Amino acid sequence: MAVKKNKKFSSFLDNPIDYTLLITVLLLLTLGLIMVLSASSPTSLSESGKSYSYFAKQAIFAALGLCAMGVISKIDYRFYKKFYKIAYIVSIILLIAVLIIGKKVNGARRWIGITETLSFQPSELVKFCMIVFFAGILTRDREELKYFVKGWIKHLLWLAPIIVLIMLEPHMSASIVIMGIVVVMMIMAGCKMWQMLAPGLGLGVPALIALIIFEPYRMKRVTTFLNPWSDARGDGWQVIQSLYAIGSRRFIWSRTWSK
Repeated sequence: MAVKKNKKFSSFLDNPIDYTLLITVLLLLTLGLIMVLSASSPTSLSESGKSYSYFAKQAIFAALGLCAMGVISKIDYRFYKKFYKIAYIVSIILLIAVLIIGKKVNGARRWIGITETLSFQPSELVKFCMIVFFAGILTRDREELKYFVKGWIKHLLWLAPIIVLIMLEPHMSASIVIMGIVVVMMIMAGCKMWQMLAPGLGLGVPALIALIIFEPYRMKRVTTFLNPWSDARGDGWQVIQSLYAIGSRRFIWSRTWSK
């Protein structure tokens, strides 16, 4: 008589912990919390009378993130393939929603408020959704990826609406990160790198330069990064303190300047 096997929720349930990856994540998380504490303590003290309010809030979310990481690590990654189309639709809906009902801060509409004190940034979720979507679609179309039109052009057209919607917020850094992730995924999946070099250098780089030049705040960020001493007590303050910290080989506690 055949014995019926119990089907597990995931084949990853009994997998051992990757301690190298875990320690790396914990070190980066700890460093990030230290930076939050260093950068936010003066503002936190002036606003709430407590130096650690922003740090405590960030630490709570870090702990929740670690718990979520533990749960997600036990899910077979092939499970997400079933939802790659849904991931794309959800991304479009979220990016349209933030343009309609999102909170406008400093001229950009990037956040959707859940409560008065809690909000989230759809572009961060879209990064994950794009990884799921392109993993699914590149697996489906892997025989076509060696061709320029069926490989690069066809699949970058899927990305175009996402980038347009993010740039309408505007959120240039998120769009660059998502494009970088997708391009690397396409190359790893089988697209030929040399096929994209000429269009990338001929169209992508000039477009990026134009986006920076014709938007004053982006241009100011670039010039401040190249010459932070031109506004040492303003926009160049953080860059200069970073250079001091590297040069002195120690952390410098952030403080505010009074003009």
